[in-house]
Amino acid sequence: MVRISRVSTVAAVVALVAAGLSGCGALAGTAVPGEIDVRTLAVGDFPVDRFDYPGDAGDNGPVLEGIRMAEAVVTSDRIDPSLRYGRGSKVLPDPATAIDFLANVSEPVLKNRKMVVGYAASGADRDDPEGQTRPDSGATAVTVVALRFPDTAAAGRAAKELEDADIGVSPDNRRLKSVEHPDALVHWRPGIANIGAFLAQDEFVISLFVQRPNADSKDLVYWVDKTLTAQLAQLGRFRPTPTADIADLQVDPENMLSRVVVADRSGQVPDPDKFAVYGRNYLIASADDQPERARLLDDSGFESAAYADGSSVARVRDPAGAPILVDGFAASTGEAYDPHPAVADVPGAKCLQLNSKGDPQHQYRFRCFVPYKRYVGVVSSDSETEVEQKTAAQYALLANSL
Repeated sequence: MVRISRVSTVAAVVALVAAGLSGCGALAGTAVPGEIDVRTLAVGDFPVDRFDYPGDAGDNGPVLEGIRMAEAVVTSDRIDPSLRYGRGSKVLPDPATAIDFLANVSEPVLKNRKMVVGYAASGADRDDPEGQTRPDSGATAVTVVALRFPDTAAAGRAAKELEDADIGVSPDNRRLKSVEHPDALVHWRPGIANIGAFLAQDEFVISLFVQRPNADSKDLVYWVDKTLTAQLAQLGRFRPTPTADIADLQVDPENMLSRVVVADRSGQVPDPDKFAVYGRNYLIASADDQPERARLLDDSGFESAAYADGSSVARVRDPAGAPILVDGFAASTGEAYDPHPAVADVPGAKCLQLNSKGDPQHQYRFRCFVPYKRYVGVVSSDSETEVEQKTAAQYALLANSL
């Protein structure tokens, strides 16, 4: 949720022409007793009137189902408490993207078996080395991928064919057996401290890649078993959309996206990074301390979060949870940010500014958190004027939307 980086899974915020703090224009809304009159806020050119995005997903249905599947893949801390470092997660909209997490030889299988969509999440017992995107050789790291297929039969065939393709990559690869999950297809290369596995479950194929410090086949199978146990439990709590109904999924059924302040509302289509609504697992999967993030979400009563063009809005169970979430999100930004004066006219807002420990090439200079009733908006910018306008606009939009 607290996306500080301007790169990776987040696109840069749309560039805006600063309109100046006095550029309120004609602001929608009405004054409510006990609340500020949002028509007086300096929101620049950001639209803040009540708004609804178009409904049906159409051709973007698989992407929406992939976003939903964030709740179908277990976070690493639920596999083992030592795996507290989230390494992120990702929607896999097509076979070409999925092979980032599988062997390249797997792509024909995914195409032939008509993969619908997938989701991947990874975690480890330590952070990746600075400047690296892979765990070090002494780490325990687990990557779980859930691949959706049209039906159970297709998933069963895909699991076997994916395992055969992986085995065929090297003549040194060997099959192993799991006693706890006898249907799992497991393989490793003797002397190499990692292991792969596939398991068909209903219309899904679960793919695992586990790295351990030592090349011990019994230990590696043990980790496959405990990962599959946790993942099957998570998948059992997920309700997949029937294949025939995926095109009818709604883009913004609870009007979460319409409450996120953006510069331009036109042309918005489902996108895992730029225009999406996620549940709790998505926020936990990227956290540096997954158990701590989970506690924050529990304590605040977190329900869901919407992301649009670099800004976001989270919803909690009741208004008492909003300040808890604001304080937790602000604390999670780490030592690279210092407190910064918030817009005085926006009740409860909290802002931060990047300090000398931060990286201005990859982190925004300003970050603000905006509570309103059951909602918390998060806005960012490199411009102080713009972040002030965004903060005011986010508050006004929430007020006008409820």
